[in-house]
Amino acid sequence: MLNHTTLIIIITVIISLLAWQNKRLFNRFIFYPPAVNNGQWDRFVTHGFIHADSMHLLFNMFTLYFFGRAIEGLYQPFLFGYGFVVFYVLAIVIAMVPSYLKNKNNASYLSLGASGGVSAVLFAFILLAPWESLYLFAIVPIPAILFAVAYVAYSIYADRRGGSNINHMAHMWGGAFGVVATIVLEPRVLPHFINALLSPGF
Repeated sequence: MLNHTTLIIIITVIISLLAWQNKRLFNRFIFYPPAVNNGQWDRFVTHGFIHADSMHLLFNMFTLYFFGRAIEGLYQPFLFGYGFVVFYVLAIVIAMVPSYLKNKNNASYLSLGASGGVSAVLFAFILLAPWESLYLFAIVPIPAILFAVAYVAYSIYADRRGGSNINHMAHMWGGAFGVVATIVLEPRVLPHFINALLSPGF
């Protein structure tokens, strides 16, 4: 039986591949504020299942595969066993809300990709194992907590600077949702995180 992380990856890859072959489908799924204003609220979800290109898809799904499987069990007891799926989809939605509010009247704004959900999964993992090594560019080891600090700082900087097609705000809010939602669902995670943070050698 497939775990939910693998199932999400399979669905995302299939939808992304179909959207690349079908421009109409791609345009219907992408996040576009004027369309949302006209009642197409499903775009808050659908944009998270299409990607700009193969590298965008590969990076997000590679990250989700490793960290999703590591934390999926934490959410398993909730919502009849579908807690992780709901957590992931909600993260995609919540991560897009600030961008929508900022660009709701911007007819040139477009956004796509699973980064909000993937960021939520990554930051939830950091709560559980703050000193675990993450590999930057799959090569350079860096403690998870230091990566989190650098990630947030860079996302704020890049969002303020602008001039990029990457939705850095969604990354940041997705990560924030991952932290808050995980603590709300399992409050014991917070003291665990603090203890782990203060005991890097154990």
